[in-house]
Amino acid sequence: MEQLTQRIDAWLWPETPPAAALERALRVIGRYAFALTRELASGELKLRAMSLVYTTILAVVPLLALTFSVLKGFGFHRRMEPLLLSFLMPLGPRAEELTANIIGFVDNISGSTLAGVGLGLLLYSALSMAQKFEDSFNFVWRVDRPRSFGRRFSEYLSVLLVGPMIMMIAMGMTATVTSTALVERLQGIEPLGSLIVMLTQSMPYLLIIGAFTFLYAFIPNTSVRLRSALLGGLIAGGSWAVIGKLFAQFVAGAGRTEAIYAGFAIVIVAMLWLYVSWLILLLGAQFTFYHQNPEHLRFGRRTPTVSNQLRERLAMSIMLLVATDFDRPGHGWRVPSLAAKIGVQRHYIQPIVEALMDAELLTETTELRLVPSRALRRIDLTEILDAVRGSRADARGAPTVSWGMTIDSLCRGIDTSIANVLADKSLADLVSEDEAREDAQAQQADVSA
Repeated sequence: MEQLTQRIDAWLWPETPPAAALERALRVIGRYAFALTRELASGELKLRAMSLVYTTILAVVPLLALTFSVLKGFGFHRRMEPLLLSFLMPLGPRAEELTANIIGFVDNISGSTLAGVGLGLLLYSALSMAQKFEDSFNFVWRVDRPRSFGRRFSEYLSVLLVGPMIMMIAMGMTATVTSTALVERLQGIEPLGSLIVMLTQSMPYLLIIGAFTFLYAFIPNTSVRLRSALLGGLIAGGSWAVIGKLFAQFVAGAGRTEAIYAGFAIVIVAMLWLYVSWLILLLGAQFTFYHQNPEHLRFGRRTPTVSNQLRERLAMSIMLLVATDFDRPGHGWRVPSLAAKIGVQRHYIQPIVEALMDAELLTETTELRLVPSRALRRIDLTEILDAVRGSRADARGAPTVSWGMTIDSLCRGIDTSIANVLADKSLADLVSEDEAREDAQAQQADVSA
């Protein structure tokens, strides 16, 4: 198996890029397919999809009740049932029964408990599901820090309240437009008639693609390019529609399931469809991440080996760039722009930035921009080296080892030499030296000109 993987890797990432455009395109498609298959085989996405199925079962009725209460105020609540039915359509003839049961539960909750403690429990259930959703997307995007509680509450609640209303308005406008006299006359003119019918039939799928795109752009606690989110939404939404039709055929042909499990068959099939839906959504998020960060396609979550020398130089470069840019209004570096400026791939930069943040040398704004965590004069260069050399972690958890006089003397000499070179310099001193060198180079260039 390992030899096969190595052969696939060698073909997908050759030392000499192929000249033929078709071959290059096939290799690019193969890279994405290989990366997504690798993530699926690792099992983490499948475990998270299973976890989301459990969370969905517990939170779906409270979530729909909260949505129902909002839509009822605008007169759109009767359109929620067809939307839910379209999602459950792959379950076959039992989809209508399950939809009616869920709507019945929602009606009971909406009429009796949407006040006081009941409303609080509904909000808690809905926000808990949204948080679990964000955790899964942050895992895909290698983001360790979720939203703050304040952002989580305000942003999630806004989406839960406004999102369904926007979808219902879009569906209502589509139904209204297609029923106007002008559109009815246009339907009699070919090829406009066929085009209008095709657009009308594809509108539910377009809404799903739009919803997936929004989730891919909004849910991760990081900056996501719209183009990557749109491609991920298109692939995931199309896959969801195709697999939904195949799943409906599977359910229609699996008559033994109902004979064996009786009344529990619909529950088992619904859970299976939820699992497939969540897995498609997570794979689409994984594709979005890889499209925005193609340097991760080859290695996935495996971090290439980085020498200590490179780690130290990256740490110094990151701190110098962030400190130099600190006083400039409206800027501030993000991890991707830092990687582009230094000229290395993002997966080399990310662990260094996290180490500097853990050492409280850097902090991140709500816009995901990096700034020094304290005044530049109070950040010693030795602290920067310690952050990436792991001295703090070693001091907390390393075992006591007797190195011997020879090794101990040698290492002490190395540490003393580093301390002498740094000579109690702060980050502010490093910025001043860098600015002085840039001024000297500019003056020399003027003289030469």
